[in-house]
Amino acid sequence: MKPLTLLLLAVSLPALAQTNWDVAKTLPIGGQGSWDYLTVDPATHRLFVPRSTHTMVIDADSGKTLGDIPGQKIAHGVAIVPEVGRGFITDGGGDGAIVIFDLKTYATLGKIAAQPDADGIIYDPAIGRVLVVSGDKGVLMSFKPDIDPTSGKIDAPIALGGAPEFLASDGKAKIYINLEDKNEVAVVDFKAGKVVARWPVAPGGSPVGMAMDTKTRRLFIGCRKPQKLIVMSADTGKVLSDLPIGAGVDATKVEAGQAFASCRDGSLAVARETSPGKFEIVQTVKTPQGARTMGTDPTTHKIYLPTAEFETGPTGKPAAKPGTFMIVVVAPQAKR
Repeated sequence: MKPLTLLLLAVSLPALAQTNWDVAKTLPIGGQGSWDYLTVDPATHRLFVPRSTHTMVIDADSGKTLGDIPGQKIAHGVAIVPEVGRGFITDGGGDGAIVIFDLKTYATLGKIAAQPDADGIIYDPAIGRVLVVSGDKGVLMSFKPDIDPTSGKIDAPIALGGAPEFLASDGKAKIYINLEDKNEVAVVDFKAGKVVARWPVAPGGSPVGMAMDTKTRRLFIGCRKPQKLIVMSADTGKVLSDLPIGAGVDATKVEAGQAFASCRDGSLAVARETSPGKFEIVQTVKTPQGARTMGTDPTTHKIYLPTAEFETGPTGKPAAKPGTFMIVVVAPQAKR
């Protein structure tokens, strides 16, 4: 390696190494219902948190509840599209639906029919579509964000050949979707309207969390059985690294040049590329039990994890204590 290259590595890699993450504060929220995917609006620093039958809008700084959107059966996730002033909630209950609401007033604008178990949702500005997966039906759904909120219909669904959990887009019309029951990633060419590749996640299994670093074209996949964070090439499907993580992972994110995997057992794994092509878990942040999903704010580099206090329920399994719902805020801290 040439001296100049060594110098560049010496400058760039230690800069990432200086980032240390820790719980900065906890926002007591309360309210009724379970929770799933948390979505951050970085422009307004607001958090959108599905709570089973309703979706809360929370100020990320104060923890104040700014709005509460009712009318869901089993709310899972939220996508926001500021360009059209709308937000979209996946309702996986019954026949499945997408609830459309106003981003300023939080008023419900309407509800469009979807597929049962409408779950993971993202907005892809490159193709101008909101993308939704149905776990029970095994399809990718899509629609334009300016859809008529009362009479609009989704595009023809794309069959995936498995049960999807979450998804990521490369901004070039390729969609990557975890198929939890097949232990693989389905690659969808959106323009062609079909799956064009299927990539195994072994030595991981039961993939749920999915995030992509579009700059390096790497996928970060959270697996439950075995418990692994899989780093995969988004071009070839080659598994570049498999890293040990905690139990019950549900979400993965990429933030500040690092990858994160949030786990139900109260651990947040932090991974990064320590040298070209080599990845390591560089830190495990202790979080409260149940903090299995998260949202990130790229403007503040803060991570928000929903959870609650737990007690032994009637079935002998842990159950959330009523009124204890909270948002745990993890932020970068300067190493001393």
